[in-house]
Amino acid sequence: MLPRIVLLSTGGTIAGLPAEGVGYQAGLLPAGQLLDSVPQLADWVDVAVETHSDVGSQDVDQALWNSLAGRVRDLSGDDSVEGIVITHGTDTLEETAYFLHLTTPGNKPVVITGAMRPSHAPGADGPANLQAAFAVAASPAAHALGVVAVMNETLHDAVEIQKICAEGIEAFASRNRGPMGRIQGRRLSVYPGCEQGNPAQKARFAGCDLQSWPTVHILYVYAGMDPAYVDAVLATRPDGLVVAGVGNGNAPRWAWQRLRQAASGGMAVVRATRTPGGCVYPGVEVDDAKHGFLTAGGLSAQKARVLLMCALLQDSDPDLVKAHFEGI
Repeated sequence: MLPRIVLLSTGGTIAGLPAEGVGYQAGLLPAGQLLDSVPQLADWVDVAVETHSDVGSQDVDQALWNSLAGRVRDLSGDDSVEGIVITHGTDTLEETAYFLHLTTPGNKPVVITGAMRPSHAPGADGPANLQAAFAVAASPAAHALGVVAVMNETLHDAVEIQKICAEGIEAFASRNRGPMGRIQGRRLSVYPGCEQGNPAQKARFAGCDLQSWPTVHILYVYAGMDPAYVDAVLATRPDGLVVAGVGNGNAPRWAWQRLRQAASGGMAVVRATRTPGGCVYPGVEVDDAKHGFLTAGGLSAQKARVLLMCALLQDSDPDLVKAHFEGI
């Protein structure tokens, strides 16, 4: 019997078609028609298609994350399903991948893919990415990987993947550790040392009730930033705040004074970096213990936000929240 793979379509550029006034509109191509570009799949996988949503990834929100994670949880418990492929817009693909990495069981392959060129464009990359995603989902070598992403014949883990360019098919990289493998046709080659995927907090929140999410904002630091901007963000009284700081997660001294007051009042504050790579660890340039700050380790600011949301959803104790950020 052919391995049964479920395709969950959420829209994105891979399902983009021409639209009046713009180059294309994401999510217009029906999910079933995505497979028309890769008819050879029928020779080696049994595909079940589900339309989950039809949006551009700029419109992905918490409600979609909740429903998508719920469906992946259900399919993860279905013994008739070998793997799951999710088509997604590329702009927030990395955040959805990491969210699913944290909140789903990770007991079978979940492969997220998309496209940088819409389906009608010359050299559209969607068909190749889709075939590669199914090759991973159907491969015995992928069963221990959990949630991964496939773009441009490259296998990335959900923790490390990051969009590094606004255009072009080589728009994705793995932030600090490099990719996990390559796909050639139907063959998946996992690099040595990557056979178990990225275990960092894999499925840590798989038992969480995905409701009543805390509010977490990202504060972007830049030269000459206005104190009124920081005050306006703090005035919204979020449950948590991730600081996308310069360099090693730094910010002006006056900003740390304001954020220290927020942290002392119970707001979770995480220092991250706006740079495309590197790690932010405690106490390098900022006295995090004194200020009551957490640090993002190797996570980008947007992924640190996802982790902080999950941590605050599960635990109200600051020490338990802090523990989720140790060793990343």
